[in-house]
Amino acid sequence: MTKFAILPVLILLNIMLAGCMEYESTSSLSIEMIAFHSLTKEEQDFIPVSPKDSIVEKVNVTEKNKLLFHKNYDKEKVYSVTFNNSEEEDELIVFIDLDKKTVIGKGFINK
Repeated sequence: MTKFAILPVLILLNIMLAGCMEYESTSSLSIEMIAFHSLTKEEQDFIPVSPKDSIVEKVNVTEKNKLLFHKNYDKEKVYSVTFNNSEEEDELIVFIDLDKKTVIGKGFINK
């Protein structure tokens, strides 16, 4: 009888461990992948190469890039992720908070 009680417990533990691993893997995404996952399908199709080939920079918040932010942002610096696309005149840029998790804004700018 105890054999039958152990099997459901083992299955439940396995499911719980898988859930913890999934949570850990999403919280440790790189800045490039966080920016890529914030894009729409059309914006993702705009990028012909891997998101890992993007340029990540810590930049000052200016009036020009602040226009692309989705919300008020009161810090002086942000991360900008510029996706490479040699075929277009515009560059797709995603701005991420210094916490490396929160997408602040995105948009296209001229090269």
